[in-house]
Amino acid sequence: MRAHPGLAEIERARAAIAGRVRRTPARLSPRLAERLGVPVVLKHEHEQITGAFKLRGATNALANLSEDERARGVVTVSTGNHGRALAHAAREAGVRCVVAMSRLVPGNKRDAIAALGAEIAIHGASQDEAQEEVDRRVAEGGLVEIPPFDHPDVIAGQGTLGLEIVEDVPDLAQVLIPLSGGGLAAGVAAAVKAKRPHARIVGITMERGAAMHASLAAGRPVLVEEAPSLADSLGGGIGLANRHTFPMLRDLMDEVVLLTEDEITLGMAFCHVAEGVMVEGGGAVGPGAILAGKVRPIGPTVALLTGANVDPAQHARIVSDPEILERLA
Repeated sequence: MRAHPGLAEIERARAAIAGRVRRTPARLSPRLAERLGVPVVLKHEHEQITGAFKLRGATNALANLSEDERARGVVTVSTGNHGRALAHAAREAGVRCVVAMSRLVPGNKRDAIAALGAEIAIHGASQDEAQEEVDRRVAEGGLVEIPPFDHPDVIAGQGTLGLEIVEDVPDLAQVLIPLSGGGLAAGVAAAVKAKRPHARIVGITMERGAAMHASLAAGRPVLVEEAPSLADSLGGGIGLANRHTFPMLRDLMDEVVLLTEDEITLGMAFCHVAEGVMVEGGGAVGPGAILAGKVRPIGPTVALLTGANVDPAQHARIVSDPEILERLA
């Protein structure tokens, strides 16, 4: 098994993806700073080329494939954003790409992936069931799997975001990271802890089907029942054979915060009303956690806005709801 990626691998990833991904802006949020009582900076990673941070890891993973592997093509399982990122990176590299998804993945995300030229395979009612299709494609078709999170090159690519954060906010005290399978949290944690050992790493996720939280509590990877959530990009299991993200987060993450669906909704609405940006539920959990009073005011805080791939009709309903707007006034 390859070793967990550290600072050296993350810095190599930064060189490998340079010019292929955006360095995204970091902007102060006066309203969140007022609410928390310390400076709050929002890292606008939803402005990434494919609308989410996942492009970093996918691009780095493809850059590390051999010529033989590139010729065979790649396959992955995704709740949407990783599939879109891999489809984009594969198209740029001229590599065949297959994306397996469960029926729970929103139609707008499926359509966006297909528009990038990837082949779509819908299988099952959970990410774990969709993974069965990936396994079949690898065994029968010889495709190379690039998983959405539990892969050293993917984690290292996501970790480049951590390097930017430390440069953006040198006196960083804590980072609020949307938490799902843990590729982003593990990569960012590895980079931040290497540069700022005393900074706190806080994972933010939904109450419904939080697989990494349940696994950390159990001391081993466990299965959870998936359920529909506004934070759909945070759904899915971590894999019972998880090799990297679980042990890395067990060692590097300081806290996990769980949000209700109502708190996720408020985070999305806040991003629109106060910050003027469209952010999906899973990408808005950092602001949601601050608004819910679930974040400690220990010093300069960075919250990652990680994805903009939300169904427009769903977003419009949320940001035009008078009751929600009244709570943000």
